[in-house]
Amino acid sequence: MAIAGASGYAGGELLRLLLAHPELGVGTVTAHSKAGDRLITHHPQLIGLADRTLEPTTAEALAGHDVVILALPHGASAQIAAQLPDDVLVLDCGADHRLTDAAAWQKFYGTEHAGSWPYGLPELVHADGHKQRDALPGAKRIAVPGCNVTAVTLALAPGLAAGVVAPDDIVAVLACGTSGAGKSLKPHLLASEIMGAASPYAVGGVHRHIPEIQQNLQLASGGAPVTLSFTPTLVPMSRGILATVTAKLTGAADGAGVRAAWEAAYADEPFVHLLPQGQWPTTAAVLGANTAHVQVTVDEAAGRLVAVAAIDNLTKGTAGAAIQSANLALALPETLGLPTTGVAP
Repeated sequence: MAIAGASGYAGGELLRLLLAHPELGVGTVTAHSKAGDRLITHHPQLIGLADRTLEPTTAEALAGHDVVILALPHGASAQIAAQLPDDVLVLDCGADHRLTDAAAWQKFYGTEHAGSWPYGLPELVHADGHKQRDALPGAKRIAVPGCNVTAVTLALAPGLAAGVVAPDDIVAVLACGTSGAGKSLKPHLLASEIMGAASPYAVGGVHRHIPEIQQNLQLASGGAPVTLSFTPTLVPMSRGILATVTAKLTGAADGAGVRAAWEAAYADEPFVHLLPQGQWPTTAAVLGANTAHVQVTVDEAAGRLVAVAAIDNLTKGTAGAAIQSANLALALPETLGLPTTGVAP
């Protein structure tokens, strides 16, 4: 397996997980500006790959591999992917192939739409009850979801599929770790700026994950239009997302009746865990694990559902999702090589 963009946070997490995978080995590792550097210079935690050197990110460097994962900035994946053979399994951790609506892509990203690939969120429940994993066995191109998208989708989709919440007034507020912003130097991510502070960003309906969340929730709701207010907040932790999502209830079901929708959706899922009633998700419990912890309750006074989900944005949110999808595409056990135990505290 080749990893393009191996010097970044997502690339490093992919390599960490692959080192423990019994069937998928690490082949070529590439980078752009860091090409020529030793990999361990950028990922000192990857002792098992201390002898590797980063090659330039070109189709030629990625050739000869059965599987290629692209951990590249948005807009950079499509050109490379187009040069790779059709019989190679390619997974894109960027946004280039996630959206099915070309107009939404152009509105939020401002470039030509590269088309859509099968979407790599296996646990996404559709309105008819089937799950997105059905689209992945045998696939040769897979779009890995955005990390914020995964958290919000897993928090709310079961309620929409079951018809217990409405799609027209959804509010999501997220606390996000700084690694979600990538590894490039940015002044607002300096320790002196982020430590002891929490700050919202991409406020007012401009975050690029919004159309992707709406796309997923529309699948869950049977195509009904989704209205979403989405506000991410940067908090002083290196990794993790805590998503708090609320939506209007559609009927008079009590909390136990509403909870049954999530119990049914996630009862057999190896990586999504509906916590016991009264226990709320924390990012510490999913650190380094390919798991999502979810809890739901009903705010009776407001007539709204409250759903909370915690994920590690680099594991379940990106690298773990890619490997989970690759396992399915390659007819390997879906859970192979993926940790479910966090490292709290």
